[in-house]
Amino acid sequence: MATDRDQEFSAYVAAHRGRMVRIARLFTSGDAHWAEDLVQTALTKLYLKWHRVSPELGPARYADKILVNVFLDEKARFWRHRETLTDELSESGPVPAGGAEDRMVMRTALGRLPKRQRAAVALRFFCDLEVAVVAELMGCSEGTVKSQTARGLDKLRDLIVDPTNDLENVR
Repeated sequence: MATDRDQEFSAYVAAHRGRMVRIARLFTSGDAHWAEDLVQTALTKLYLKWHRVSPELGPARYADKILVNVFLDEKARFWRHRETLTDELSESGPVPAGGAEDRMVMRTALGRLPKRQRAAVALRFFCDLEVAVVAELMGCSEGTVKSQTARGLDKLRDLIVDPTNDLENVR
């Protein structure tokens, strides 16, 4: 028999899981399986802390913070860095402006950014969040968000102009 807590959590997941997967796919450069893993881990952690969710901030902000932390804290694994090409399009939300080739270039470039820069750029520009909100989600200062975003945008520009650029010597 489901409790009120379980019913509230299930309703939250039904309403917000898609948004969380879209954010996670930005973090993972479009890797749907890795994004699903991140969301599943984040939702598990959210369920365990569901009783602590602040009514003032709401569960979405709390869930986003958990998702960011799960992404940033995950250990790099060798198999996560391999690219797999398929002829099949993956599930996605609304199609952004620009052609499929432009989206692929952007997704690939975004995937080559360090995790903190990738998270800052994705949250600021793809999720359209304010600097203060991103700082809270990432657990850092607003200045750090600004610098990570600026560095990430610089690297994205370099990668889009020259996709073969290895950027090893760039901050």
